[in-house]
Amino acid sequence: MEKRKHLTVFEINALLVAASESFYPERNYCLIYMCFLHGCRVSELNQIKLSDIDMGSASLSLRRLKNGLCTQQPLIASEMAVLRRWLEVRQRQPGANSPWLFLSRRGGMLSRQQIYEVMRECGERAGLSVAVHPHMLRHACGYAMAEKGIDTRLIQDYLGHRNIRHTVLYTASNMRRFQNIWQGEFPEEY
Repeated sequence: MEKRKHLTVFEINALLVAASESFYPERNYCLIYMCFLHGCRVSELNQIKLSDIDMGSASLSLRRLKNGLCTQQPLIASEMAVLRRWLEVRQRQPGANSPWLFLSRRGGMLSRQQIYEVMRECGERAGLSVAVHPHMLRHACGYAMAEKGIDTRLIQDYLGHRNIRHTVLYTASNMRRFQNIWQGEFPEEY
């Protein structure tokens, strides 16, 4: 397996397809989707509570770890649909009264190890050439935002980095930043 620290958006989509065919498709799809969209660390992801989600205002309160900045983040329309599907299934699960968003088979909080296992299995099912783990989705979020041309300071705030040095790694490799540097400087033909 190739050693890489992030997944591409194409690989994220393949991972989501694999999640939709897994044993707990609604939970696993929602878990992977939210991990990527919000750039969550595994311990931030498994500690999301139902009370952190406000479907009325389409927002998520994220408690960042590692002394990171906590943020209110928007829930996008497709994510809201995925969340609704999972919450509907979740109501019929053991532990439905639990405060945690993501539940294990027995109804408790989904552990870090269980999340690693879900991602590993989905990565294998998707046929990805890398051994998938949750932090790869956090990095994928940062790189995807940089590829979209999102400002480094906004990426820093979104991922909860206190120090911008942790954020610039995403923008440093973004070739698109250099795309138009020489635009119009030289004749098209000689």
